[in-house]
Amino acid sequence: MPVDALRNLLLCILALPLAAAVVIGLLGRRNRGAVRATALGAVLVNLVLTGALAGHAAMALRSRPAEGENFRARFLPICVPGDPGATVNGRNYESHSTRWNLLEIPYGDKIEGKTAAVQFYIGLDGLNVWLVALTSFLMVPAVLVSWNSIKERANEFFVWLLVLQSGMLGVFVAFDIVLFYVFFELTLVPLFFLIGIWGGPARREAARKFFLFTLAGGVITLIGMVSLIAITFQETKELTFSIPRLVDLIQTRLQMQDAAVVSYWRNVQIGVFLALTVGFAVKVPLFPLHTWLPLAHVEAPTAGSVLLAGVLLKLGTYGFMRLCLPLTPDAAHLIGTPLIGTLAIIGILYGAFCAFAQDDIKKMVAYSSVSHLGLCMLGLFALNKEGIAGSLMQMINHGLSTGGLFLIVGMLYDRYHTRMMSDFGGIAARLKILSLFMVFICLTSVGLPFLNGFVGEMLVLAGAVKSKSTWISGYWQAAAIAAGIVLGAWYLFTMLRRVFFGPVKEPHTHGAASIADLNFRELTALAPLAALCVALGVYPQPVLEVAKRDIAVISRILDDAHHRTQSSETRLTDSR
Repeated sequence: MPVDALRNLLLCILALPLAAAVVIGLLGRRNRGAVRATALGAVLVNLVLTGALAGHAAMALRSRPAEGENFRARFLPICVPGDPGATVNGRNYESHSTRWNLLEIPYGDKIEGKTAAVQFYIGLDGLNVWLVALTSFLMVPAVLVSWNSIKERANEFFVWLLVLQSGMLGVFVAFDIVLFYVFFELTLVPLFFLIGIWGGPARREAARKFFLFTLAGGVITLIGMVSLIAITFQETKELTFSIPRLVDLIQTRLQMQDAAVVSYWRNVQIGVFLALTVGFAVKVPLFPLHTWLPLAHVEAPTAGSVLLAGVLLKLGTYGFMRLCLPLTPDAAHLIGTPLIGTLAIIGILYGAFCAFAQDDIKKMVAYSSVSHLGLCMLGLFALNKEGIAGSLMQMINHGLSTGGLFLIVGMLYDRYHTRMMSDFGGIAARLKILSLFMVFICLTSVGLPFLNGFVGEMLVLAGAVKSKSTWISGYWQAAAIAAGIVLGAWYLFTMLRRVFFGPVKEPHTHGAASIADLNFRELTALAPLAALCVALGVYPQPVLEVAKRDIAVISRILDDAHHRTQSSETRLTDSR
């Protein structure tokens, strides 16, 4: 497929949900059937386009040169709309940049006449291509599970759902830091309305808490971004909002031989890292900033819970991976590893014990997200290739497994209008297919070999063991991860035993005969998800090979930062 076609395809994937949202808004509340059909058609077309784009992009990304002696640690996105291209020795290449300016900002004196611009700079690389695919994939079951459960103002519901899709995709594909932030904050609005209008009895409280937590964190993150841009401009005399260019400029300064310059930038990084961390940690959510999550999950409609767990929480981990590690690598070593690592370990254990204590199945799954994403963060802040690769795999795995759990809990609630474990018993005798999927998804979540969770957990464990951190032994980190995996099996299997096995106990319904097993629409939502869990467990190489170069970029930056911090500590010790 021609490069220009791939660039246009990326634009279509980002714009199609918004176009569909406009059409659905014009259909009105009375055309419920047309609204649902339009929403389903839009997400299916978007999924097909995403599959085609991800397939072609993956082949291009896998063919990039491997890390070698002349390897330069920089991000090189492909499929960039507006890329002017470059000619080298008569051959045309992508320049990995764009000419599409959103807001031009002149700077410097009149003679220099320099101009910077906030750009519509989007593209794909090994870190985001599969997260884009995950987002488009999970939208299909999100629409299918809402088919009959959303009865009031269905057109508005699907409008906000599709706007949310565009916002999530925008965060992943953005390579301009301002554009990244705009999309990052844009996701708050549709989810606020999805929870606040179509949620449970405490929906307004849940929506307010979600909005205030994430908005406050986002504002602090904005301060960090603006500070970084301003300081970079002050020191380099170049004003840029491009994430790859910012990484280049900061790395150039950090690799200078002037100790005063390196020391200055190390101090700058600490403040920027802490500011960026607040917003991303709220979104993950990292302990103790997680308190908004259980209520939001419990009150959200099923589609909202699926997308919140499957994609939105990954915006936080992705933000750490895309911005914090490459832009503030020294701070990641000096304070990130001990701070984030400690909070991640607490989150792994705390989330697991809280999950075990719940009687509400949905709240149990919500707390399991706190535990599993703590594992993602611990792998990320092992600051090595294995840990970063494992964290990326776990982002995808958690999206599939936890998204599947929320789908099944929603289907169970649609039948019995309760989620309390104490109300159930032996449901496997009544709902055989639903129970089969629930057991399978639980096995993927606990990391059974040959299922998707196993690969990511083993990579995170390997990253923890190889961690060069001095705050705690890598083996103790691995022990915390192993404990989280064991506790995950404990609360999930306990839930299975109480709800699906043993003597039959059903909540009061309009009649036992009216409770049916999964229908074709529900099977269509769950079967592809289950197939992907098997595929990633048996053959995870496409994800790992496509991301290999970009993980190496971050790893090289972090290795250089480690050598600098070690050298600094050695000089300080010698001076004493």
